[in-house]
Amino acid sequence: MQPAGPAGTSQRVVRVVPDVPAIHRRFDYSVPPTLGRDLRVGSRVRVELHGRRVGAWVVEDGVVAPAGVPLKPLAALSGDGPPPEVVALAEWGAWRWAGPLSSFLGTASPPRLVRGAWTGETPADASHPGRDGPGRPGPSPSPGGGSVALVDGILTAGDDTTAGDASIVRLAPSLDAGLVVLELVHRLGPAGILVLVPSAAGAVRLAARLRGSGLGVALMPEGWEQAAKGGSAVVGTRAAAWAPIRRLRAVVVVDAHDEAYREERSPTWSAVDAVVERGRREGAPVALVSSCPPVALAEGRRLVTTSRSVERRGWPVVEVVDRTGDDPRTGLFSERLARLLHSVLDDPAGRVVCILNRTGRARLLACAQCGALARCTRCGGAMAQPESGDGLRCRRCGDRRPTVCAECDAERMKVLRIGVTRATEELSALTGVRAREVSGSSAPLDPSELGDARLVVGTEAALHRVARADVVAFLDIDQHLLAPRFGAGEQTLSLLARASRLVGVRGGGGRLVVQTRIPGHEVLQAAVHADPQLLSAPERRLRRALGLPPFGALATLRGPGGQAYAEAVGSVPRISVSPDGDRWLLRAPDHLTLCDGLAGVARPAERLRVEVDPVDV
Repeated sequence: MQPAGPAGTSQRVVRVVPDVPAIHRRFDYSVPPTLGRDLRVGSRVRVELHGRRVGAWVVEDGVVAPAGVPLKPLAALSGDGPPPEVVALAEWGAWRWAGPLSSFLGTASPPRLVRGAWTGETPADASHPGRDGPGRPGPSPSPGGGSVALVDGILTAGDDTTAGDASIVRLAPSLDAGLVVLELVHRLGPAGILVLVPSAAGAVRLAARLRGSGLGVALMPEGWEQAAKGGSAVVGTRAAAWAPIRRLRAVVVVDAHDEAYREERSPTWSAVDAVVERGRREGAPVALVSSCPPVALAEGRRLVTTSRSVERRGWPVVEVVDRTGDDPRTGLFSERLARLLHSVLDDPAGRVVCILNRTGRARLLACAQCGALARCTRCGGAMAQPESGDGLRCRRCGDRRPTVCAECDAERMKVLRIGVTRATEELSALTGVRAREVSGSSAPLDPSELGDARLVVGTEAALHRVARADVVAFLDIDQHLLAPRFGAGEQTLSLLARASRLVGVRGGGGRLVVQTRIPGHEVLQAAVHADPQLLSAPERRLRRALGLPPFGALATLRGPGGQAYAEAVGSVPRISVSPDGDRWLLRAPDHLTLCDGLAGVARPAERLRVEVDPVDV
């Protein structure tokens, strides 16, 4: 049955959002009788707009058009789009990240033309029996008591109305998160289960693993139509947060701390926040699996974890090489690192991966006399010398002080400069083993090259290109620890967690080595003791004191239209605006205040980039 039109007429009217990001308005069109049968909220259509034909999505049906206003008919029906539940979620996403609705609807739509995905009266996954019901697809693949207990905790958190909108599953980096996914899918059945993985390669591996257990899997985005028809678990990367699942039953986000879940293009939405909201709307448990959950992710949410002994086994041995007393002129490689490299590479099967941030997130200054790093006494960030040469300035919080070492009162500083290419050459000469350089721009190593690359030197990209190592050494972890943004500590711990997977569990013979001039840093202590809480506790206190997320909300504005927009938003109560270099920083006590303020101000005609929850503050 078609929805009724305006009173006294049989005309059916729908409201559409054009697939034109620069247009933020919605338009009403009449529905020709030939299109009405298959048209629904979320359908992709073609419309005549300003003399040309463009794509659009139906976002409302049965609209009452203004009296006396002639409406153009829809030009064509292009195929299926997201279901109404996902359209509503996209509306929320456009508000939450101050972006055009068309951008979110485009992400939620199939990559190619799909017709007939919604022909059934009920989605296939709606008929699946409830938790532990008689339709369970065979026995569990014996994932072990730890995975069973974790899934019990996830489902209990989903039933507990006081537990918040999601649960944090803290799982040590070398432990297998795939076993948790397998147990959950076998417990509930595949229908309505959504699993997010940070990388496309990881999603393919997990999908193959589930299929190997006899389960139906829709791998996004190619499996969009299969996901829409129901009956399969849905696996994908960031964009799968908007998968066309009509009845969501559970969500698992693997490595929820990974920055890959955040869209870099505007609008800069987060897949983690999107599925948390989706689970809240549909009453589905959401499990955020992370070896080192950030404060903004974990605050106010229930923690599900393994025993301390199991968690400790899941982290490798971490050796901290203290370079505080070393002469800055001695270079990158300590005596301890040189001995370790020789001992591992003397074995023909030994492999070492050395990590060095090529470009540097901060220009590190060290005292020319005692070698101590120039750090801010207020926030612990790296101090830098302004172009004027007048004193030292913290690149994180802006605090200033004279050019004086806080340890020995010396007045001369030395700039530490490092680079991957030079380090590769020096390590080859030091060890007598040909070193392979790997960076984000390098071509992936194929198996034959990996067989010869016993010594790999690279940026963070090496942690994703190499599958196994006996030793992973961070040549200068301080560049990560003192990066000029407040999330530097949590991001550094996530790097250490990623590196831990290359060397394996504690007791397996592999180890993680970090060279530093600040050995007592809470990030390093958290890794050494396999206890992320050693970082999250001081990080939480710092964020609360400075009003940073989750104890406040931030947004940045960039572009020619930034100043006019900042001035308009600055007039909204409880939102403060301050210039920050070539951008404007907006602060509010919470996201409701911030997002309502952004949505209530008209955008300028000039180019503008709005980034809610910026990661580089």
